[in-house]
Amino acid sequence: MKPLIIGTRGSPLALAQSELVKAMLQRAHPVLAVELKIIKTSGDLFGDVSLVKTGGKGLFTKEIEEQLLSGSIHLAVHSLKDLPTALREGLCIGATPMREDPRDVLIAKRAARVADLPIGARVATSSIRRRAQLMARRPDLQIEEMRGNIGTRLRKFSEHDDLDAMVLAAAGLKRLGLYEARWPLLDVAEMIPAVGQGIIACEARANDDSTLAFLNAINDAATLSCAEAERAFLHAAGGGCQLPYAANATLTGDQIHLIAAKFTSDGSRVLRANVTGPKADALELGEKAARQISE
Repeated sequence: MKPLIIGTRGSPLALAQSELVKAMLQRAHPVLAVELKIIKTSGDLFGDVSLVKTGGKGLFTKEIEEQLLSGSIHLAVHSLKDLPTALREGLCIGATPMREDPRDVLIAKRAARVADLPIGARVATSSIRRRAQLMARRPDLQIEEMRGNIGTRLRKFSEHDDLDAMVLAAAGLKRLGLYEARWPLLDVAEMIPAVGQGIIACEARANDDSTLAFLNAINDAATLSCAEAERAFLHAAGGGCQLPYAANATLTGDQIHLIAAKFTSDGSRVLRANVTGPKADALELGEKAARQISE
């Protein structure tokens, strides 16, 4: 049997996530050989440039998807929040393993909460979603652009005495073993996560039945239902990396609860949606939430 080849970016987080998927596949299929292939993406080449200026979604997936379509790799491992809501023709999400914590983390030098930050505090983030929500609660804050992988951001933050705080995703910190219990997790009511935050997406060719069969064993149905609701909201709302949209779905029994919102970039206006319904109606729930914020 030929090895199953996973395409991945070379960043520490991308490699950690790909190693997780590799381990899950090998546990589910002990005789399966799995290899990683590192692929450089446009997002890696423009690591210090704002995502808004460089085009946002697709920057971290385009080159990997091209190799997937050509057959050079069998599947691609992405952070779901990096995937455009409309996948390229011929591709599909073959599996979403169990979701990691979707919340954001406040890393602050002298505060335990956003409310405790000093007046005019300088907060580092590369996310317009986080910027908008921080500004909605604290218009006095000075938001500073910061790009780079997680390790780079932590280093920059520690080296800049003029920065008071930084906001990062809990999932990335936890998957890299970098999360510290002293850093407070931001409640979803205070900071709604990005669509798909904390979810790994295993992308494959839609007609590759063999790979899809392997992936089926590591799929978490609850995570997939929540992902479908969140992505349906973003797609119907017309959002992406360049617009401050946010959504988080949770599953209790067979009921999905979806909270979603869109913001002006300065946080001065917020429109929120709150919907609940059967997991079988995940797509319809996302579309319903999008209608609520457009009314």
